[in-house]
Amino acid sequence: MARAILIAGPTASGKSAIAAALAEKTGGVVVNADSMQVYADLAVLTARPTPQETATVPHRLYGHVDAARNYSVGRYLEDCAQALAEIAEAGRTPILVGGTGLYFKALTQGLSDIPRVPESLRAAVRTRWQGAAPAQMHAELSRRDPTTAARLQPTDPQRLLRALEVLEATGQPLSSFQNARTAPLLGANAWGGFFLAPDRAALRRAIDRRFLSMMEQGALDEAARLAARRLDPALPAMRAHGVPHLIAHLAGKLSLEEAIARSQSDTRAYAKRQFTFARHQLGAFEWVAPEDALRAIVPTL
Repeated sequence: MARAILIAGPTASGKSAIAAALAEKTGGVVVNADSMQVYADLAVLTARPTPQETATVPHRLYGHVDAARNYSVGRYLEDCAQALAEIAEAGRTPILVGGTGLYFKALTQGLSDIPRVPESLRAAVRTRWQGAAPAQMHAELSRRDPTTAARLQPTDPQRLLRALEVLEATGQPLSSFQNARTAPLLGANAWGGFFLAPDRAALRRAIDRRFLSMMEQGALDEAARLAARRLDPALPAMRAHGVPHLIAHLAGKLSLEEAIARSQSDTRAYAKRQFTFARHQLGAFEWVAPEDALRAIVPTL
């Protein structure tokens, strides 16, 4: 396989446009590395590449997952391995782009070797905890796996459910599997990584503008369609930035102005966490300003 190019960065930093321009220049294929852009139901609220953009250069792993699925990092690696094999067979360069630092870490450093939880058991655990407050899940986890509970926020139902699923499936705490890792999908010499680091103040303004643009493009209608499906609020797609607040507005619990403001605030906070994750977990990535990215990446191909 041609050396993969990995482009990470905070939300609204221009990653997708840079990846598409690079693919057009090199004949490469853009591969999604964003955990929300995989969902078919979230085209607008995740700023997924448009049909016009995907018609220009090939894109893989976008919008191929239903919102009712709990799509995991492990499943992403399986899908990505298949996509990379097909791209290698075609003799093209894979350009992986997205904002999910954990995907890039798993691709380049491996994944904790946690036994797979059977789908039937996963569904049973989620049914048991449906409607429960995350604090209740955290209290249960603290009792049964205090090490993992200490690492997790009591406001993060998705990760709390994951830890409870592993307990039920294996009888062992999630923390007991953390140090064993699988081999990375991309070996040390098989990739070059870049983290886009825009000016923070400019990024905050871009995030706010982009959410307003999403509203003009139909974000409220997209949230309404999700609300109509009555899915478990703990599912990843139901926790995408903007979704909970817009659904709260549709239910009469928030004004539209407040829903927009909270969504923008959540997204700005997420961007800050993306910088922190990259700084501590993606040490081999070169930090570049978005306007310098193509000049920095092209010589490495």
